[in-house]
Amino acid sequence: MLYKRSSELFQEAKKYIPGGVNSPVRAFKAVGGDPIFVKEAKGAYLFDEDGNRLIDFIASWGPLILGHAYDPVINAVIDKAKKGTSFGMPTEIETELAKLAISMVPNIDKIRFVNSGTEACMSAIRLARGYTSKDKIIKFAGCYHGHSDSFLIQAGSGAVTFGSPNSPGVTRGTAKDTLLANYNDLAGVQKLVKANKGEIAAIIIEPVAGNMGCIAPTEAFIRGLRDLCTAEGILLLFDEVMTGFRLAKGGAQEALNIKADIVMFGKVIGGGLPVGAFAAKSEIMDSLAPNGPVYQAGTLSGNPLAMSAGLAMLTELNNRPEIFKSLEDKAAYLHNGISKILTKQGVSHQINRFGSMMSVHFTEEPVCDFASAAKGNNDTFKKYFHGMLQKGIYLPPSAFESYFLNDAISYDDLDETIAAVATIF
Repeated sequence: MLYKRSSELFQEAKKYIPGGVNSPVRAFKAVGGDPIFVKEAKGAYLFDEDGNRLIDFIASWGPLILGHAYDPVINAVIDKAKKGTSFGMPTEIETELAKLAISMVPNIDKIRFVNSGTEACMSAIRLARGYTSKDKIIKFAGCYHGHSDSFLIQAGSGAVTFGSPNSPGVTRGTAKDTLLANYNDLAGVQKLVKANKGEIAAIIIEPVAGNMGCIAPTEAFIRGLRDLCTAEGILLLFDEVMTGFRLAKGGAQEALNIKADIVMFGKVIGGGLPVGAFAAKSEIMDSLAPNGPVYQAGTLSGNPLAMSAGLAMLTELNNRPEIFKSLEDKAAYLHNGISKILTKQGVSHQINRFGSMMSVHFTEEPVCDFASAAKGNNDTFKKYFHGMLQKGIYLPPSAFESYFLNDAISYDDLDETIAAVATIF
């Protein structure tokens, strides 16, 4: 396949946009080459500016569970746009979407809409700190919660040391309140909690990680976190920007049978439009302004376009629960097909999968945390990525990202994808 037009557009974009992109992962830095510029998409397919058709395995990083340009979602947005795009005032549809989301997700009474997953996580941390009157949080290496200052932190040298920023612009004052733990390492978390007794407001986690590849928690780890938080008066925060309404109607809480204290959602709750949300029991949510002292606001929060798209999306998922099993079956089919090829060719690999999320790691060791994910052979991954791209398969352009299947992908598409793997290797 040729990507001449995409390359030309990228060179032009770099003159006016930092790095030529508005989100770094799009720049192909991890795999080399120039990014693909999309012209349009429908169902399971992307169509780029060079006229190539690509089978899409990122689904806009998760939210397009029903596929691109899904007619009920698109029609809902068009109908609403004709009546105005934003008012800065309350609308009935905000309450309609809130009621539906609350009915689908366990353990939440109230929800507040924001404009992105980053904003949802940032606001949830502020709420947790305000509610508990504590300052420190624990996050996990390899879990990404957006680019808010509190989350761009690397490890200190031990359990009682402060974190330090790993992005210029993040102050050490901010970093000192963020403690870093390793995913699937309950003992390490317990050590941090003991060393910071009575000072930790929240533990924030991707309940099924999607930013170091797809990594599921062990049952002992995730249940241990819940028990630890309950015993120590710490709020457990689930970042379900990727997993919410994807792993099950009720998201990871339902899939893992674990209750979080605050849950954050991302683009899926707006049908793929820029939107986010955070939710909890009334006791916690009523700490937010205007009811309580914890301030959070946004002119475009709950805007009618995003709410209409989200209502159409969640209504479909609520009425068709069989979608989740269908997606899981397709992911298992793809997993088995790719693994069979790689095993036959003697290629060292690990494939992680949970529901309709999946990742391929070129390593001999099981991948259970960020350190083990980082041991993958990146040269092999680059060849794999570009080889698949030449065969018309669009995969995440980073070894540290999850695949996200969508309902529009057919078994013929999966067979085409598996055949492409066979050709490459």
